[in-house]
Amino acid sequence: MSNNSKVSGAHDQVTLTVAIIDPDDHRRKEAARALSERTDLQVTEFSSFPSSLADLPQAMRDCDVVMIDVNSDSDRACDLAESLSSAGRAYVMAYSTQVDTRLAIRFMRAGAREFLNLPLDPSELNAALDRASDHISAPQRDDKTLGKLFVFLGTKGGCGVTTLAANFALALAQESDQETLLIDFGLPLGDVAINLGMKTEYSVANALQHQGRMDANFLSSLVAKHDTGLMVLAAASEFPEKPPTTGGIDSLLTVARQSYDLVVVDAGSRVDLMNSTLFDGSATIFLVAQVGISELLTANRMVRKFFSSHGDKLQIVLNRYKPNDLLFDEKTVNEALTRPAQWKIPDDYAAARRTRETATPMVLGESAIAQALRQMARTNADIVPKKDGKKGFLRFLR
Repeated sequence: MSNNSKVSGAHDQVTLTVAIIDPDDHRRKEAARALSERTDLQVTEFSSFPSSLADLPQAMRDCDVVMIDVNSDSDRACDLAESLSSAGRAYVMAYSTQVDTRLAIRFMRAGAREFLNLPLDPSELNAALDRASDHISAPQRDDKTLGKLFVFLGTKGGCGVTTLAANFALALAQESDQETLLIDFGLPLGDVAINLGMKTEYSVANALQHQGRMDANFLSSLVAKHDTGLMVLAAASEFPEKPPTTGGIDSLLTVARQSYDLVVVDAGSRVDLMNSTLFDGSATIFLVAQVGISELLTANRMVRKFFSSHGDKLQIVLNRYKPNDLLFDEKTVNEALTRPAQWKIPDDYAAARRTRETATPMVLGESAIAQALRQMARTNADIVPKKDGKKGFLRFLR
């Protein structure tokens, strides 16, 4: 790899070595001109594809980023992208003169992390290079070390699992210095992306349909980045052709936990996934319920059947909690749940309404709900909050 020395600027970035592989002189020069706007790059041009990975020139082999033209020979370009990605040698980007979704998906499946169109849009190119810089400078995780797994499961649909999971994950991403991924397993369809005000191109369905291809590079090509830094793997926007397999879910979770420090999963009310590693002994389970007869009865049954041996790994969350408007006293609620609830998220209609009207995630504002969710995040990720010296308000660590 290159000498990753720091350069100054509004964004601290590593100096990246970039290879452009394009037999077409005009397109290659156009790409090189676009890259020349950055002062933190060392660019080398190559006018032909190597016949195999073994024939890669050393200068190309050592590059941090490899940009590959897909128009001259899409088959050879795709093979090269897959070889480089599988070998973990470079952050692969593909570019084309055509806006072709099928071609983009093909290269994404081959391991390309970015698919750009000529003429290169400066903002899109800079964003892609910033992601490459972050990837290159990030410390490598030991394959044997798995990130923490937090799973949100509801006693019934409509109890607020998605809202809590999404905002909890945002709080983790903002208040910690750890890489955080949110996965929407609210299959067959889920609302995490809607809750976060995001539009995503790929989804859990892409991951599960190609589980044999699942590795860190492939996962990275599927996730989308929220403004807070949270990475998101959304649910499918259409009903999948086939139901997910336990093997596919386990493979995705393993790679996710190898690639990220903190993994949050919105499992909806999918008790049918109990045999997957979503609910193994290493996961912290947040069982979300409300104080109602049917909800408490369901919670009681779920705790006794699925989580009796989870101990502290099971945390019960009472959502939309109104202490002055309970049908039962607290002792009765605790007996129904088999234990006291660790978390009580207050019912705050005004905050919920502001969220709907402004499309702003709840935890990004100031409300009783936001405070409770941030405290949940800090407690479970062992985060010590810092305070503003003047006003004493909690401030985000990132």
